Order: sequence, then structure tokens, then C-alpha cells
Amino acid sequence: MIRTGLPYEFRPSPNIEPRKDGIRPDILLMHYTEMESAAKACDWLCDPRSKVSCHYLVDETGEIVQMVDEAMRAWHAGQSSWRGESDINSRSIGIEIQNPGLRYGYRAFPDVQMRTVIALSKDIVARNGIRPERVLAHSDVAPGRKVDPGELFNWRLLHEAGIGHWVEPAPIDDGAGPKADESGPGVMQLQKALAGYGYGLPVTGIYDARTKTVVSAFQLHFRQARVDGIADRSTVETLDRLVAALDVTS
Repeated sequence: MIRTGLPYEFRPSPNIEPRKDGIRPDILLMHYTEMESAAKACDWLCDPRSKVSCHYLVDETGEIVQMVDEAMRAWHAGQSSWRGESDINSRSIGIEIQNPGLRYGYRAFPDVQMRTVIALSKDIVARNGIRPERVLAHSDVAPGRKVDPGELFNWRLLHEAGIGHWVEPAPIDDGAGPKADESGPGVMQLQKALAGYGYGLPVTGIYDARTKTVVSAFQLHFRQARVDGIADRSTVETLDRLVAALDVTS
């Protein structure tokens, strides 16, 4: 159970199972609900017909509902991968953050909600020994299939509170990036850096549709001012800074 001192409700979801092979969670995964209200999201996550669940849901009011004990495997990540691992559900704790999302009117996350997300995340990270670079977005582990929690989620604020891996994004300029189907050593270096950080991306040396999708996922988390799948100078420099910071802290 959580130890934040924040009030919360426990509403068990039936959509659970043991973590495979006794795996202990080492990823904290952030989602948004893409539902009209937290009540509807909670009903869906606790409905056996949905085949989905999460460990925690944070309402826009800052209220917490826990649905799955952290020792159990919740069904929140779906088909996903990170650093070659494909069973992200067994490796992760999932927080659903109430937001209408793209379907119902994506909007900024209220301060009270973010304060609760920070307090809850600090508690989870401390108890489970989750490294900063393993605090991830759903869009990181499922590029193209998922875009949550999106470009309005304040990763900088989490990092300032000691949660997650982050560097200041390089300023956007008009520096050209690789074009569709372009190939060469620059593309291969980009792919190696993204794959080395953790994204599921084959290193082909060709700037194909998959590469563009993964670049967009990277931007959703780390270069939010423009999400277009183009590896411009700002994106590449931000990625280089991130990898360098990871090397220093590892």
C-alpha cells in the first residue's frame, strides 16, 4: 500500500494476475485515461469485460484510487517493449492520470493533480528502487500505438521533484533533419542512440516510417514543443544530451 499520507480509496479490479517469473517492478509507467471522467475510467478499469487495469488512478482533483496491489501484474501497458523487454506489465507499476485525452479534449494537467502524481511517484520509486530512466510514458514503450500522457504532461516538474530522467530540450530551430527514406550514417547514428536509450527501433540506416514514429514518441516525452517525427537539430541535440546525462548517472 502507498505511504504518501495522501487519502486514497481502494477499489479492486478483477483484471490482474501474478507477475511472471517473480519479476519485481522496475518501471513506473505514466498514462492518461482518455475518458470523460475519473469515475468512468475507474468503472472501465474495474470491469472484467475491459481486460484492462492499472495500479493507481489519479483524478484531476488529486484523489487517488488504487485498483491493483503493486505485487500483482496489472494490464495497462499492452503490446509494448523497452530495452528489449516485451512483458512491460510484469516489469511495471502503472499510474492512470485522468485526462480527456485526444478523444474528448486534451488539456493541461491541473496543479493539484500533478502534486499528487509527484507524491505518489516519489513513494513508488523509493519503495521499489526504480531508476530515473525507468520512469516512462506509455508512448515510450508503445510508439505509434499510444501517445499518452502526451506533450502537455510536465516531465520537467517531475524531474525537479527527483522523479525521472530529463534534460533541458535544445531550442527549436529550422535545422533540417533526415527526409523520408533517406539513408546514411547520420540516420544510423540516430537509430542507435534511440535504440540504446530503450526505444524499440531496428537499426537499418533508413529513415523509414518506424523511425519517424519513434522520433515522435521521443519528442512527446523529451522535446514537447514540436511533435512532428522530424529529427531536426533540436531533437538530435536533446537526444545527445539525454544519452550523455544517462552515461554520467549510470
